[in-house]
Amino acid sequence: MDTNKPTTQPDTTSKVGMPKRLIALLSFFVLISVSGLLAKQGVLFCILTLFMVVAIIGKQKAGLIMLRVYTSLQLAIVSVLPIVLYDPENLAASGPSSFAIGSFKTQLPDWLVFAILILLAIVQVWIAFNRKVGRYFNREVNLNIMR
Repeated sequence: MDTNKPTTQPDTTSKVGMPKRLIALLSFFVLISVSGLLAKQGVLFCILTLFMVVAIIGKQKAGLIMLRVYTSLQLAIVSVLPIVLYDPENLAASGPSSFAIGSFKTQLPDWLVFAILILLAIVQVWIAFNRKVGRYFNREVNLNIMR
């Protein structure tokens, strides 16, 4: 057997760096979670999101599963939101939505707000199910996120 021939098998010990799009998504999750904690809105949900971010950074297989379920459920909920909010029995007002962020105040039509939310959810699902993101995670690790 000739030992000087290069092997054709891929090197499984090579380190896969965290994809930039995953870093951007995790930064978005951390920003949203910290702002939710500061505003005391959905505190438990924000803490669970931060645990998910820690599991993703740790390359846990459970982190990948949580990310994919989280983004898929978010897309489903945001997609159904216009139907639920425009139920004729629950319709309170039919004007544009007002937003105030600091000194910036504006009014946007509801269809634009829903379109932006759905687009953000679609981008998150695309990142979560991307092949590069899937390769980042360690598949041999069990589902214990607190290992």
